[in-house]
Amino acid sequence: MNRKTNIFTTRILLSATVLLFAMINPEHGFSQSNLRLWYKQPAQKWTDALPIGNGRLGAMIFGGADEDRIQFNEQTLWTGGPRAYARKGAAKYLPIIRRLIAEGKQAEAESIAQEHFMGMKSHEFTYDADSVAWVKKMRSDVSYATTDLNDSNWKTITQPQVNGWEVLPGFEGLDGAVWLRNSFDLPADMVGKAMVLNIGRVRDMDFTYVNGHLVGSSGNNSNRSYTIPAGLLHPGKNTIAIQVLNFYDKGGLTTVKEKLGVYQKDAPANFIPLKSNWKYAIQNDSPPAHPAYNAEYQPFADLYLQFPKQQVSNYTRDLDLTKAIAHVTYQSNGTTYTREYFGSAPNQVIAVHLTASQPGSITFNALLKTLHKSFNIHKVDAHTLALSLKISDGVLRGVSYLHIEAIGGKVVVNANDITVSNANQATLYLTAATNFKSYKDVSGNPDAICKNIISKISGRIYAIIMAAHVKDYQSYFDKFFLYLGSTPNDSLPTDERILKFSNTADPALIALYVQYGRYLLISLSRPGNSQPANLQGLWNDLLTPPWGSKFTTNINLEMNYWPAEELNLSACSAPFFNAVDDLAKTGKATAKLHYNAPGWVLHHNTDIWRGTAPVNSSTHGIWVSGGAWLCHQLWEHYLFTKDQAFLKNRAYPDMEGAAEFFVHFLTKDPKTGYLISTPSNSPEHGGLVAGPTMDHQIIRDLFKNTIAAAGVLGIHNKFIDTLKSMYGQIAPNKIGRYGQLQEWMEDKDDTADTHRHVSHMWGVYPGTDITWDTPALMKAAEQSLKYRGDEGTGWSIAWKVNLYARLKEGDHAMRLFDMLLSPADVSLGKERGGVYHNLFDAHPPFQIDGNFGGAAGLAEMLLQSQGDAIEILPALPTTLPVGKVVGICARGGFILSYSWVHGQLQYIKVTSTTGGNCKLMYHGKIVNIITQKGVSYDFDGLLNRMESVK
Repeated sequence: MNRKTNIFTTRILLSATVLLFAMINPEHGFSQSNLRLWYKQPAQKWTDALPIGNGRLGAMIFGGADEDRIQFNEQTLWTGGPRAYARKGAAKYLPIIRRLIAEGKQAEAESIAQEHFMGMKSHEFTYDADSVAWVKKMRSDVSYATTDLNDSNWKTITQPQVNGWEVLPGFEGLDGAVWLRNSFDLPADMVGKAMVLNIGRVRDMDFTYVNGHLVGSSGNNSNRSYTIPAGLLHPGKNTIAIQVLNFYDKGGLTTVKEKLGVYQKDAPANFIPLKSNWKYAIQNDSPPAHPAYNAEYQPFADLYLQFPKQQVSNYTRDLDLTKAIAHVTYQSNGTTYTREYFGSAPNQVIAVHLTASQPGSITFNALLKTLHKSFNIHKVDAHTLALSLKISDGVLRGVSYLHIEAIGGKVVVNANDITVSNANQATLYLTAATNFKSYKDVSGNPDAICKNIISKISGRIYAIIMAAHVKDYQSYFDKFFLYLGSTPNDSLPTDERILKFSNTADPALIALYVQYGRYLLISLSRPGNSQPANLQGLWNDLLTPPWGSKFTTNINLEMNYWPAEELNLSACSAPFFNAVDDLAKTGKATAKLHYNAPGWVLHHNTDIWRGTAPVNSSTHGIWVSGGAWLCHQLWEHYLFTKDQAFLKNRAYPDMEGAAEFFVHFLTKDPKTGYLISTPSNSPEHGGLVAGPTMDHQIIRDLFKNTIAAAGVLGIHNKFIDTLKSMYGQIAPNKIGRYGQLQEWMEDKDDTADTHRHVSHMWGVYPGTDITWDTPALMKAAEQSLKYRGDEGTGWSIAWKVNLYARLKEGDHAMRLFDMLLSPADVSLGKERGGVYHNLFDAHPPFQIDGNFGGAAGLAEMLLQSQGDAIEILPALPTTLPVGKVVGICARGGFILSYSWVHGQLQYIKVTSTTGGNCKLMYHGKIVNIITQKGVSYDFDGLLNRMESVK
């Protein structure tokens, strides 16, 4: 039975709540106590673990009974250091690149841009010489290849691995020189034949030996097939030795789609497969630091808790979103054991509290481990253990303190671990810090920071620490409430609910997912923190994380903050605004050196050091609208809050600087006479071009908002007049021959193209360049969306949810939302877009943006205020016939609470935070009211005024 056929059943189940719904207090009514992720088993992998965080520190809770792993991060531990990112002299190539693009010579333009226009890499001037010297040194010792070498004590490794040997224990983050040895038995009838050795792709360079003789070497990314001289082989055992030189990222043999082995050249069917277990020896693990355009976010360390072996029953692991506390409970030998975990913002620690139903039952060993090569663990005092580390490729140092408080029993802090024996209860407080102070200052003292944090918490009662955490967290979380109905699936473990979701209606899982997105944002982005949410938010366990776990600004960083305003978490955007302020400063150098322009510019990626130059490839790295998009969210914050001090002191200066860049950058297209953006690209699609639609939408939005901001602030000058004059000259949105919204100036869209980016729809969402005031363009955007299809990566699906909500296609938006909640990892280890067991979004791999984009998409179905009215239930799906929302926010400084039954609005309360005009719209009816600051206004389902509910 599919999900659609379950809707009728679901409505019957929901109908039992309707009478209660009509009687509840309008402001409250349904408990949020079911907002809980829970499981019947410990985490088996990282994406099973449960995330906690305090905005600066993040941890992943595995919850093992015999051994618990708490993997943790500190938001400022990155590779790299303060440096110049913009390339001197790049601007002189700008007219050349523009001319080549105008002449239709895209490949030539991209080649010139790649060589002369991209940003600076780290180690760019020293790497070549250092690399040659290192390879020479590694090649000076080839004794590992000899046939008679005794390798009996060598460890074994499974090869190949499609994602490199880094996925294997002990090889995390390994770069360097590694020798691999294997053997095969040659039948006597194949002796003297021409044989070929196939070892597939090797990352990055190999020197391959057979029976001690070099048979081939390669440094490219192709498959390795080496002819073995006939006289080199003998019947019986033959030895293969490969020196693998891995300079960066994935290492080792990586081809898994075909068998590796030896075959007869003239009769390939005579094939001898190689064993997958290779012996290995690490010759050197310190190659020269590889050049990189951007820094990478790093894991800090792991806290392991080791317990006596025990038979366990009634195990549960959960995360309570209402309190931001994770739990593990189980029974053993008649005793109930409980662990609590949370990230305290008031006290800046990760807390782990262990209790048992029987006194004297808490016994464990606590130890710290890290993947970083340079580290030290030492005893601080009788209650504290410390870990210090140094980043291999960078200037940052980190320190972590682990502090123990116990009641009863015995506590011993050793040189490398903490032992607790027969305690009644125990609490561990974990903190960490680095020497990072700002993108240009690394003079911090992490040891002093940790010491200060622990000194303030030492000896305090755990219940007080926990109560302060809960109070602080709930001051954010409790501002918003969502109820969408319930079914029997509510009581199932979360991983089981995910598996059943596609075939069984579970509206409460949708509400849980939205509130989980809010929980994640609170946990990773708080006022006072220096860094916004990166690609993985705050949580990362890899030394070489996907895409560097950095800040990608052509959709991902912005999407991380889409729900902040509407879902009543405006304060959580503070680190985002801090980053924009930084980038507005560093982006001035890029504007000057690359474009000879005033103002500031940001391309499609940045990092903790606030690089703004074009990176990676000229085919997609030269995209000039990152800063302008960030400014859109500054203006949105003002629209939601009406905070004029923020607008005057922070938003407007950044917006003005971004607009100043585009006043200089835009050029007149000789073919059309319009102002266009060139060179640029439609993010990650179509290569380097002139005039991508998305750019023009974003630049128009920037000009419009800067003009409006100036009006609010009473600013009237020539610059604003210039923006007004140029605004109408920017190339407009165009409808192509298929009825689609064109992605480029030229009508060249491919209707079979299902690319993950839907960049030219930016004007529909999050922008307002295309609205129902221009219905032909809205229909063209819808046609383009249909051509792109529904499938995609997690964040791509989330974007489409928001787009279909703006198109008022609620059922289509919900079909896409359902895809967001599909299991990401059920098919033989192959992942797809959806969610992991812990509800993390899958690109795949994990990227947190989809969690936030999905939450924002549900909000867009329930309320839209981007126009001149606040529209209630503008895209309500038929699968959500009953619901209640409290605390959803609208532009203009309004907070709304309302309920609906059978898809019809029942009641609405509007609270004005700033005063002013409020226009409500529902099913075509419009009501205008002049509001006063702090006053609430009540309406029935037909928007008739009611007496205020006290």
